[in-house]
Amino acid sequence: MPLIPGEALPYFENMIYLPMIISILERDREVIETSSFKLKGPYTYIVESALKTVRAELAETNNYARRKNMKLIKRGKDGTFTEYAFIHGGYEDKRRYLNIRLRNRTEELIGIYFAMVENQGIRGVATT
Repeated sequence: MPLIPGEALPYFENMIYLPMIISILERDREVIETSSFKLKGPYTYIVESALKTVRAELAETNNYARRKNMKLIKRGKDGTFTEYAFIHGGYEDKRRYLNIRLRNRTEELIGIYFAMVENQGIRGVATT
């Protein structure tokens, strides 16, 4: 029997990826706001809408983690790997993630959040 239950793993991964996504999107929003784009509104809307969804998912993840006594600790990072400790029910499971995998998955997730915004339709744009 694994020490960390399978249903907890997606929450641990959310605890890794969602804060990274928030940080990246907040930086991107600042770049958009200070850029020389003629029409910043649509870009800002997409980023803000994605941020709202990611923040809501992170809040849900944090509530779940609190209820289940889960904790994520970043143990260290080198040029190739980042190590995390998943703590759940008194057990600790150390996991190493390839940094390139973290980067690629984060980029993939941002694309998913942008697609969610697109599927909701951009305000002021006809979606027919």
